[in-house]
Amino acid sequence: MLLDKKRKLGKQLEELSVGESIQLTEKIEDKDLLLYLGLTNDNNPLYIQHDYAAQTTYEKPVVPPTMLTGIVTSAISKYLPGAGSYIREQKFQFPKPLYHYETVQIQLVVEEVNLSNREIRVKVEGINSNEEIVLEGTVTAIPPIHPK
Repeated sequence: MLLDKKRKLGKQLEELSVGESIQLTEKIEDKDLLLYLGLTNDNNPLYIQHDYAAQTTYEKPVVPPTMLTGIVTSAISKYLPGAGSYIREQKFQFPKPLYHYETVQIQLVVEEVNLSNREIRVKVEGINSNEEIVLEGTVTAIPPIHPK
């Protein structure tokens, strides 16, 4: 598949600055969970079985942490730095679970622009509707290199 010349690539390293940020709001719906579970074949009962989850300390099904990671990597690919980026490293913690049908606000902030390594470090934080942190960490990404 060739890159369409009309397609816009993301920001180059020199166009990025510390403090630059984006915020996304995602409501987790059944269709999103079913797509994730279908793609990964992850049938953890904590993610999909309401009767099982009700018997645990969580009391209801939780969103798979890897699904939250996918929202973050998608934001890196779409917005910051954007299309053509490569994620070199990611480190996440999930202090509280995010439950089905909840809304999560995810903020990405450029923490460092490293010219010598040609990469950026992005701080990530996800907060649920109760203003609890459900995701925190960092992503190191290499911005796109624009062809000449």
